[in-house]
Formats: sequence, structure tokens, C-alpha cells
Amino acid sequence: MADSYDRVKTDVLIIGAGGAGMRAAISASEGNASVTVVSKSLLGKAHTVMAEGGIAASVGNVDSKDNWMVHFSDTIVEGVYLANWRMAEILATEAPDRVYELEKFGALFDRTPEGMIMQRAFGGHTYRRLCHVGDKTGLELIRTLEDQTLHRNIAVFDEVYITKIFSNDKGVYGAIGIRFRTGRFVVFDAKSILIATGGGGRVYKTTSNSWESTGDGLGLAYDAGAVLMDMEMIQFHPTGMVYPPGVKGLLVTEGVRGEGGILLNSKGERFMKSYSPKKMELDARDVVARSIYYEIQKGNGTEHGGVYLDISHKGADFIKRKLPGMYSQFMDFAGVDITKQKMEVAPTVHYQMGGIKVDPETCKTNVNGLFAAGEVASGLHGANRLGGNSLADILVFGKRAGEAISKYIKNAAESSVSETDISKEMTRVARYVNDANGGTNPYLLVEKLRDTMQNNVGIVRNGNDLSKALKDIESLKHEYNKVAVRGGMRYNQGLLTCLELGNMLIAGEAIVRSALLRKESRGAHTRSDFPKKSREWLKNIIIEKSSDGSMSLDAVKVPVMPDRLKQFVKEEGYE
Repeated sequence: MADSYDRVKTDVLIIGAGGAGMRAAISASEGNASVTVVSKSLLGKAHTVMAEGGIAASVGNVDSKDNWMVHFSDTIVEGVYLANWRMAEILATEAPDRVYELEKFGALFDRTPEGMIMQRAFGGHTYRRLCHVGDKTGLELIRTLEDQTLHRNIAVFDEVYITKIFSNDKGVYGAIGIRFRTGRFVVFDAKSILIATGGGGRVYKTTSNSWESTGDGLGLAYDAGAVLMDMEMIQFHPTGMVYPPGVKGLLVTEGVRGEGGILLNSKGERFMKSYSPKKMELDARDVVARSIYYEIQKGNGTEHGGVYLDISHKGADFIKRKLPGMYSQFMDFAGVDITKQKMEVAPTVHYQMGGIKVDPETCKTNVNGLFAAGEVASGLHGANRLGGNSLADILVFGKRAGEAISKYIKNAAESSVSETDISKEMTRVARYVNDANGGTNPYLLVEKLRDTMQNNVGIVRNGNDLSKALKDIESLKHEYNKVAVRGGMRYNQGLLTCLELGNMLIAGEAIVRSALLRKESRGAHTRSDFPKKSREWLKNIIIEKSSDGSMSLDAVKVPVMPDRLKQFVKEEGYE
């Protein structure tokens, strides 16, 4: 049996090699832990590279009045009071140090005339706060962290897909995955595990998320006994490409609006004047996305079902210098010269505010030895994420997670995955390629799931549509038991789809059940049958796996903010 798989022993297993995973790896290795990073994709190809606009940090280089208290308030208010106050405080106070640290690591930021890190405006932020590298900030962040990771004693396994985390009543003790290149299994005996797999946007049909974002970390954590939270809160970015069909949903950075871009309907009207006369295009993402949705519903959409985003008035030199990626993206994919022409855009699924419930200080979950950081973790963003807070999140909490894990493993027992555990999981996975002749095509089920999520769990929801989506998912879960593909274990995309689909169904069900339970409208969650927000729903919805395998939901009150922080937050009405 042992000759059919490889075995790796490590103090820390980090699943996910994006910004949060690599930043955690750096901290954990500095704490003298042996660290192993596993990437589903190639190192340096994490979804973090798609974050374009900047890192939110109150360094005050452009607007000197900015400080952590204002950043904290913006995060709480735009999260519509569902965010964990301590996580918001940690982010706001520590983000500036993480930006300067990234600069010391070698990141090359845009500069003010005085040579300071340049900052731009973003929706929902009181001041110009986003430290950026043109419109390729995420790419520079990943490049910098990858360089730091490779220059440390950190083992990296790329093109490995983790199929299961092993846990018992004492906590986690390892994981198993498949090496795509060889088709061989690899077992990781680990004292601790950090999940940093990013989001699950691919459960929707139209999304800015890359192919990796199939909710793998959510499924792995849920199966291991971890609690999920705020899963109904899915952020629709206001501006994704709508044409041509091959790039539908591809992100159009908020930096376009931050640099002066305006939204127009098919009549040439700047419609945000009606929906948000004060903040207009720079209101919070949920507000702008709903406004675009309503404008299209009124019949004022463009030929391809979107609205126009126009920045041509800023001039070609400005656009090519500030937004080179957007200029190339539209020219290459749509044949549109944004220095002269308008962009067609519409909302696209972009980010999950919900995820694995973690401790604010350490990023640990309710399962001993299991941690989570980045988009896969919940608590920081509440009902709506501020643009730029995601990159700050992965730096701040990636570092904290790595530090906490390096302390945890000092007193953790040695771990070893048993032959029984290994054999059982290998048999489960191999079934997907051994029953190929009579199996259900997993791609068909993925498309059905994405269609029902897109059509019934979108920007504006209602009980009937959500109930239909839940019924569809229950049916898909039954069909999932029959999926199988042809071929072997090596580089088998069909096998990968079979495995991803299990996690996608967990993520989709959690989103729908939470959305059904929350009978109000708050932030990214809008119910047409419950159009108002309610003080009764100042609660986080948590999800656990019951002993019978079903999802168990509960609503718990948001932790009370201490008076020392309440003074910084402007309370909004709830009626």
C-alpha cells in the first residue's frame, strides 16, 4: 500500500499559495516551523493576481487626515455592522505596517511627486487610501511574496489538489492530495493546517474569479468539522466585462472609477446621480451593483445587457499610465480603445464575505490545529467588503496566522495519518475514474449548479427563487453520487471537476440556506420580499455539519463593540 503514494512530514501544511498562504508561510518559517505550501495551480498563479486596484491602508500620503480610526469606521459601516469589530480594528491598525513591510520586501509602488507611496480613491473609503501599482497591484504583491517564499526554507508543492483533511476529536492530523503531474497521491502528516484557498465564485456562471476558485477550502473545512459563517454575503463587483461572451464577467477594476470613470446608461445619462447623489460611482460596491442592476431592469441597458463605463475624458496619456492593464484588456479582448470609447460593463460575482469562522487574533478555527486566512475566512468584511480591504486582509491576517501557527506547533503532538484513513480516501477518489462507463458527466452538473445560482441567488433575491435553488441543489447532490469520468489519475481535468463539484455543492447549499434564513436586506444580501434591514438581524448566520451529515444553521448576535471603538463609528438607521 505504502508504495502507491508519497509521504511528507511537516509542522505546518498551508493549502493555497495566494497572498494569505505565502504571507503565512513566511511568518511560520520565521518562527522556526517546518512549512509546506500546496498549490492547486502553479506558484505565482494565485487568484490574488487578479486584484488590481490597490491595498487599503491609512498611510495618509495623499490625504493627511486619514488614520486607522477612519479606516475602521469605513469598514464597519460599509459592512453594515455585521463585521467582527476586533478583526476590523486589527486590519485598520496593522495595514500600514504591512504595506511598508511589503515595500521592504521589494514591492514597487506608484509614487507621489514627493516620492511617497501613491494612493487612489475607492468606493466607500472616506479618503484616498489605496496604495497601488498601476492596475496590477495583486500581481506585484504575489511577485514580491513569491520571491520571499522561494528564498526561505519553505517546501512548495504546486499542481497538487488536496482531497481531504483528516481530523478527529483532538483536531487535525494531516491531509491527502493528488499530484496532477504523476497521478500519485501524496499524504501530508501535519501538526497544523492553514486553509488559504480563496473564494468560491465559480459556483456562479458569471464571475471575475479564475478557474481555481471553486470553494475547495470551504468544503475541506466543513468536512473536517469547522464552522462556516456569513455565507449568504456574496459580493457582486459592479463592473465586469459583458462582451465578447468569452470574457464575460472578467473584472474591470474599481480603479477606473477611482481615477474618474463615470457610469452612463444607454441614454447617455449619468444614472448614479439618482441612486447615490453624494458618492455616485464611488459608493460601496453593493450600492453601485444594485444601481446598475436596477438601471438594466428599467430597460436602460446597453446592447449586450450592461451599462457604459467611460473614462475617455481623462485623455490617452493618463489612461495608459494609470490603467495600462485595462487599456490592454479591452483592446485585446473586445477591440475597444478605452481612451476613445466607452466600456460595456455589468455586475459580476467577485468575492465571498463569508467563509470559515476564525478567531480574530490568531485565525484559528473551532477545530484544534486548523487555521484559515484570506478570502476563505469570514468575520472581517461583514455584509459588504470595501475595495482594497482584501489585499490588506491577506497581508495582515496571513502574517498573524503564520505567527499563531508557529506558536501552536511548539506544544502540538506528532501526527501521522493511518493506512486505513489513506486507503479509504484513495478508494473514494479512484471511484470517479473506475466507474467511467456508466457515470454521470460532472461538467453537466457544474453547469446546472452555476445556472441555478446565477438565476436564483443573484443581486436581488426572494424566497421562491431561493427555495427553487435549494431544491435544485438537493437534486444535484443526489446526481453527484453517480458522477464518473474516463481516463486515469494523471492530468485528468474530468477527475478534478468531480472533486471540485463536491466542494461547490457544499458552498452553494451554504449560500442558499443562509440567504433563506436571513429575512431582511443588508449589504450584499438583498431580499425583494424583505426589502428593509432590521435590528433583529444584527446577527451572523453560522453553519455546522450535523452528526447525520446535514447542514445545521443558527443565527448568533454580532459581538458587541466596546465603547472605545463606538466613538469612531457613525451609526446609521435600520428602519
